[in-house]
Amino acid sequence: MTNPLGPGNRASRGLPTPPSGWPVGSYPTYAEAQRAVDFLADEQFAVEDVTIVGVDLMQVERVLGRLSWSKVVGGGVVSGAWLGVFLGLLLGIFTGGLLGPLIVGIVGGIVFGVISTSIPYAATRGQRDFASTMQLVAGRYDVLCDPKSAEHARDLLARLAI
Repeated sequence: MTNPLGPGNRASRGLPTPPSGWPVGSYPTYAEAQRAVDFLADEQFAVEDVTIVGVDLMQVERVLGRLSWSKVVGGGVVSGAWLGVFLGLLLGIFTGGLLGPLIVGIVGGIVFGVISTSIPYAATRGQRDFASTMQLVAGRYDVLCDPKSAEHARDLLARLAI
């Protein structure tokens, strides 16, 4: 991580820059690329010269299940109740009582939870009746290294493959 207030070139000031370096390894998964860099670190290699680059990026949406009004309202009740427990306990600590603020917090949280989940679901008008998660994944992960030490990195990673 770089310091945005410290001196440096454009790359260290947070501006997007393409990766640089020579490829020293290519892996089908991020875990394998991470394992390669970890191996380099274990071998006392200067990993500051190494970059992992995801190539052929894809946005993947994994569908978790069907949504219905009962699931949406139920989820709002549960999430709102948890929020209400937290706020009720917090209020109870500062007011001295516990049961009254806890009940008020839970009821208020449930109302808030149901409203905050129902309005967005109603706004979709049946166009999105499923729950999903989004991920950004790459087709492969390349490990790049500064040219001055790329050959040494390649030699070390060749030992990892054995």
